[in-house]
Amino acid sequence: MVSSLGKGISASALGALLQARGFKVRLRKLDPYLNVDPGTMNPNQHGEVFVTDDGAETDLDLGHYERFTGVNASKYDNITAGKVYQQVIANERKGKYLGKTVQVIPHVTNAIIEKILYQVKNEDFLIIEVGGTVGDIESLPFLEAIRQLRNLLSSAKTLFIHCTLVPYLSATDEIKTKPTQHSVKELREIGIQPDILVCRCEKNISIDDKKKISLFCNVETRNIIQALDVKSIYEIPSLFFKEKLDARVLQSLGIKNPKQPNLKNWNNITKKQSFLKNNVEIGIVGKYIELKDAYKSLVEALIHSGIKNNTKIKIYWIDAGNLKNLKKNIKKLKGIIVPGGFGSRGIKGKLYSIKHARENNIPFLGICFGMQLAVIEVAKSLLKINNASSSEFNKKNSKNIIGLLTEWFKGSISYKRDKYSDYGGTMRLGTYSCKIKKSSKAFNIYSKTFIRERHRHRYEMNIKFEKLFLKKGLLISGKSPDGKLPEIIELQGHPWFIGVQFHPELLSRPLKPHPLFNSFIKECLKSN
Repeated sequence: MVSSLGKGISASALGALLQARGFKVRLRKLDPYLNVDPGTMNPNQHGEVFVTDDGAETDLDLGHYERFTGVNASKYDNITAGKVYQQVIANERKGKYLGKTVQVIPHVTNAIIEKILYQVKNEDFLIIEVGGTVGDIESLPFLEAIRQLRNLLSSAKTLFIHCTLVPYLSATDEIKTKPTQHSVKELREIGIQPDILVCRCEKNISIDDKKKISLFCNVETRNIIQALDVKSIYEIPSLFFKEKLDARVLQSLGIKNPKQPNLKNWNNITKKQSFLKNNVEIGIVGKYIELKDAYKSLVEALIHSGIKNNTKIKIYWIDAGNLKNLKKNIKKLKGIIVPGGFGSRGIKGKLYSIKHARENNIPFLGICFGMQLAVIEVAKSLLKINNASSSEFNKKNSKNIIGLLTEWFKGSISYKRDKYSDYGGTMRLGTYSCKIKKSSKAFNIYSKTFIRERHRHRYEMNIKFEKLFLKKGLLISGKSPDGKLPEIIELQGHPWFIGVQFHPELLSRPLKPHPLFNSFIKECLKSN
């Protein structure tokens, strides 16, 4: 009905509930935009880019799917209009349509259905989230495709759930059902009748209002589920269980006598979040802070490890491009994180933050670009290489400690790129192995010598400078198995100063927090 309504969270919570009942689930996202993937989109507009194990740049909702269900997503689970049209046009060029006129119906809709059902094997439930809003011209082929899919699979095997907004007007102290009525009317005009409505609301929806929605939307009153605002998204599985969303889904599909769900783990998380004993102030120094979803997985990873350490995380969003404000606010922080990013904007602020953390023994975590800048800061301050830089943003008159990664291996497969390669989808993407030195802080954190983490970058620290950095206490404690690519750096003599080339936040789960963030929060608490 509107964007940011919580479709992804709702789909994820439903998946978690069905999973708790013993069913095998898989979630997929349909995105109507014409980009092939969100890899080249500005995070301030679209939010973070989530990366899967197999190296797909996807919508951030796939992060929610993984965090709630623990099922690792794949490149097939984010279906964009760009991918669909790319496939259709490629098929037309190869003559696969036997000379027919290529049209949205049936060729585009058939391609969408094919992608929805691709490699679905043993799953009991396939939950498909359709992005965009009802009425958008971009969404029409996707809505038409799922309408056709119901005819293909039968109504006994399919269910339509529509997320709507039931706004509360404080001036008149009433909730309004008309927006929901109009949204459902739009859906019905294109041939989709919702079976269940999930209604986002600030206030409880009265039985009279539910009956009104039922009358005008042709949905059973018991199938109108209220989704009240909550303090934590991890309360939603329990909230939906109380609202009987999963029970209504199973009843609608004719599944009798299902196993009762075990929500003990989710209830424990909610209970712990209500009674956190400690507080800690963490600063995220970035340039995409206008939209908090740009760092969604990072925020969730901090929350997960906060719960693990019985600590409420207070995040300070610090604009790396506003140096004056940054210098003022950075003094109150117990820990500093410089996350991933691209381009030169905000570099001075990030370098200042790294130097402040290094000189004042403040726990520091540099992720991806944050690690690269930590290397550059140490080169400038300790090695006195004043022109230390990266070829990403300073190609002339500089000593590039960080350079463009032109060749790397994933298993036995060699990947190559150069400055003429496409911008999108050409980075080092997905899960790669890292070998950790035993005599290091990284080994103490992970308790293993081999780890696997997810990557998204096209620049890398030059391994040739390793010995020079070690003289000043900067240890490369983790490398690619062939020893050519630095993966983890740490500053010896500092309480907690670590940079990682990968994105550990992508693997953090509420039921299994990431060890790197657990250690970081634990160290930050020592200065309280």
